[in-house]
Amino acid sequence: MKPYRAVDGTWEHMGLSPIEHLRVPFGLLRWKAEKQGFQRAEVLLYSLQKGGELQFFFGGTTLKLSLAVPGAAPDGMVRIPGGKVDLQIPGIVKAVSIVELPDYWMDRFEVTNKKFKEFLDAGGYRKAEYWKQPFVENGKTLSWEQVMPRFRDKAGRPGPATWELGNYPEGQADYPVTGVSWYEAEAYAEFAGKSLPTAHQWQNAAASTWLASDIAPLGNFGRRGLAPVGSHQSMSPYGTYDMAGNAKEWCWNATGNKRLILGGAWNEPPYMFVDQDAQSAFNRLPAYGFRCVKAMPGTSLPKAALEPVSFVFRDYAKEKPVSDQVFTALKNLYRYDPGPLDAVMDSVDESNAYWTRQKVTFNTAYGNERMSAYVFLPKNTKPPYETVVFFPGSYAVFERSSKDLDFFGCDFIIKSGRALVYPIYKSHYERGDGLRYDDPDETARYRDHVIYWGKDLGRTIDYLETRKDLNLGTLAYYGLSTGAYLGNIFPAVESRIRVAVLLAGGFDSAKKMPEVDELNFAPRVRVPTLLVDGRYDEFFPLETSQNVMFRFLGTPEKDKRHAVLEGGHIPPYDQMVKEILDWLDKYQEPMK
Repeated sequence: MKPYRAVDGTWEHMGLSPIEHLRVPFGLLRWKAEKQGFQRAEVLLYSLQKGGELQFFFGGTTLKLSLAVPGAAPDGMVRIPGGKVDLQIPGIVKAVSIVELPDYWMDRFEVTNKKFKEFLDAGGYRKAEYWKQPFVENGKTLSWEQVMPRFRDKAGRPGPATWELGNYPEGQADYPVTGVSWYEAEAYAEFAGKSLPTAHQWQNAAASTWLASDIAPLGNFGRRGLAPVGSHQSMSPYGTYDMAGNAKEWCWNATGNKRLILGGAWNEPPYMFVDQDAQSAFNRLPAYGFRCVKAMPGTSLPKAALEPVSFVFRDYAKEKPVSDQVFTALKNLYRYDPGPLDAVMDSVDESNAYWTRQKVTFNTAYGNERMSAYVFLPKNTKPPYETVVFFPGSYAVFERSSKDLDFFGCDFIIKSGRALVYPIYKSHYERGDGLRYDDPDETARYRDHVIYWGKDLGRTIDYLETRKDLNLGTLAYYGLSTGAYLGNIFPAVESRIRVAVLLAGGFDSAKKMPEVDELNFAPRVRVPTLLVDGRYDEFFPLETSQNVMFRFLGTPEKDKRHAVLEGGHIPPYDQMVKEILDWLDKYQEPMK
């Protein structure tokens, strides 16, 4: 046994089974049982104190580890316990709220290049019997002969889009196969006598709704590149690896004319482990992979688990923003009484080659609380620095410490010669307050948090105004995903923001209270605004979300831009960096 996050820690030997009256620490723990000649068992369990005694989060006071006898378990698969599973994907409309799953087998790792090569070498792309699902595109059914020429590698041979001459890149046998469409993944599963996991099966195995704050930080996220399967220690509760990050994983279920693809990828932020995504079944991007499941003998999935799922889409064309008089009342909710900051410089770190990191703590505008903000000063320019205040994506809700800040999508700001300010907003990092997710809804909980975040942003600017080394005359707000969505609101209530950069944002499909409904705020945004999105972003779809937001923004046409790049929720890195820096150069002092 060892703590879950003790990736490099040593295993503590607990003894030979059966073990009675074992003292177990609280928290999330990895357990491993081994016996010669048997397949090892690995599980992840949360131990907690309840009613004066230790209990495991997934049931009871007894830990049971089952080791499969040789030949009993399919090679490379682990047993996943079934049970009642409720899909909990943001924005989903559940046709059947709860599905009763039988136990099933799931691949421990994502399907590798080496395994997929077996399919190709066996004539997988030449044998129509493996391709059993109808090819449907834009409502039209295509023949197998029409479709197969699409599934070619870089040299025009049959195979994944990332391969060449019918083979994977040298030295990458144990990397997940990527660049495969849903149809190719399904054909491989048919060849292997398996199937693609349903959304219920995938979520049940991943524990993405309950343990995301522990699992996602250990996943392969954030531009580090694809990695060999199992090389990152983001293990899910029943011994599967890399369900958080590395390759996105195709799932069975359709949604509209697309298929779900879950888990996030190496080139995406950690919150994509939780958020939904769906893409055309023909898409073959370099981050798209899969893993398989296999039914236990004598069991079958309930029909409801195989059905399409749908998501809420709000028709903003039928709604109108509130009047100016009502908006004034809404805006007043974000006001706060000025008060002493009592700011303290907690630490200064000069070790980075590109910047100096300062951590400062000061009073919030509510509840006698304190908050921190990190100020990153560039080493390649001189003060007063052009300044950018950042609001991160959902990953900040899952993390519990800001000691190692996630710099996804923002480090280039500092390298460009600007100061970056990274506040620790309420419910983020060590300010966690029980908020499980930050997706908009109609609850008072969500309303209150948006208002807290607006006040935290205001107090951060209050502090920045005390410094002479920062130029606040051109202060920029930079929001990523959740922060980009909130860019509909904060520039409308905080007059000290002079320019906005919103990466991966749009209008959200859920209903909210009017106090935090972007419909009422976006038309009151007047500052120059850049919106950078991916054309295939399923979380903020192009037509029903991104374009709607851009139309509603009250910024004059000459001062707003919607850059639509070829990518998913997070567009290609180099292109989005260029768009953002060009925009800041235009509305702040240009960096040389």
